[in-house]
Amino acid sequence: MKLLIIGAGPGGYETAISASRMGFETILIESGNLGGTCLNAGCIPTKAYCRSAEIAEEVRISRSFGIGSGGCTVDFPAVKARKDGIVESLRAGIGTLLEQSGVQVVHGRAEFRDARTVSADGVEYTADYVIIATGSVPVMPDIPGITLPQVLDSTSLLELESLPGRLCIIGGGVIGLEFASVFRSFGCEVTVIEFCREILPRFDQDIARRLRQSLTKRGIRFSLQSSVTSLESVREDGRDCVKVHWTRKGAGESCFADKVLVAVGRRPDCRLLNPQAAGVKVEKGAVPVGEDMRTNVPWIFAIGDINGRQLLAHAAVFQGKRALATIARDLSPAGQNTVCPGDGQADLSVMPSAVFTMPEAASVGLTEEECRERNVGYKVFRSFFRANGKAVCLGDTEGLCKMLVSTEDGAILGCHITGPGAAGMVQEAAALMSAHAGLDALRNTVHIHPTLGEVLLAAADA
Repeated sequence: MKLLIIGAGPGGYETAISASRMGFETILIESGNLGGTCLNAGCIPTKAYCRSAEIAEEVRISRSFGIGSGGCTVDFPAVKARKDGIVESLRAGIGTLLEQSGVQVVHGRAEFRDARTVSADGVEYTADYVIIATGSVPVMPDIPGITLPQVLDSTSLLELESLPGRLCIIGGGVIGLEFASVFRSFGCEVTVIEFCREILPRFDQDIARRLRQSLTKRGIRFSLQSSVTSLESVREDGRDCVKVHWTRKGAGESCFADKVLVAVGRRPDCRLLNPQAAGVKVEKGAVPVGEDMRTNVPWIFAIGDINGRQLLAHAAVFQGKRALATIARDLSPAGQNTVCPGDGQADLSVMPSAVFTMPEAASVGLTEEECRERNVGYKVFRSFFRANGKAVCLGDTEGLCKMLVSTEDGAILGCHITGPGAAGMVQEAAALMSAHAGLDALRNTVHIHPTLGEVLLAAADA
């Protein structure tokens, strides 16, 4: 049985490895580097920068811990070299895993010829099943001046060889805020322009507001409810820079920047794939799927960003498990030996996410705003990092934990945290939600003292 996977991001390559181990003859086609956006221009390189930024901040405050230092300097070329080394190492590791698993890797741009045939690099490949995992691309809005050389997307920003003195970021979502936090720690002046009423529009607004307040204290400037109208190339002090113009509540505002990052989101894009040749339905650039990740063509599946459901690397991985489990069930009546690792039945509605700013923010489940919109009965439980012994010892007490609990049965509807270690703590709430364990289960779980995780317990006992 032959399986063809298009796209070698986390969803594509992990699904390929699992499929090969299940006994499929597996072909993986990738037009760029193994690892996709996540490894090469997203999750991993930004987290490498985040770690360097964390160390810079720790050096700056080291004297408050009784540790002397000669001051903090950022050697940005060395920071970038470390990032590049991490990416190259992990990329090589993926290649080794694919080879050891028996996956045939094809480097080339994939294009459908018909519903079972895909061409790449001048060669045609046929398969019994196809999984599309081609990811997404950055959105570049139609703004005058958007093509100026100083205007970058997240990929090109990661390739900068030197630090901009002033960085303006259009978009206050996850990508924009992570870069804002990092480049502020590296010593840049940072301005964030956001169209919505608050940063992180899809997060619980109490958490988003508190995170913005923390980032403002670090010197990041925010302009909310603002619409960028134009980007103008100007000369200032003998150098080229950009004057960013925007309107806020009817009034015009502007700032000067050496570089402008456009981070207004990402969108699925399968135009080069020619899905029409396979009869695959496309809506607004995305490939719609059912809960089993199947497209309108029964033997073609779509996982990850391309289906537009949840643009997260870990979502792509678990959607791949769901697709493989579906294929295994298709084949089981024929007596095929296709045992899928896990049953592919993870609850994909429980999808945690995080933004790795300083402090972090993380979320899972319904926000308070969503509970109100859906008329769901809920009660709010809160706790604060300033009352947590480990946070006090870390000298990092800026933070809030907020849990939403059903008034009907005590189920945890959502958990939202900003503060040190937020991503790890939200993962505990996600595990409880997936297991359908409610607030009492959290209250009755012994937590190590002193740990940041006690913030969750404190909220449950509030």
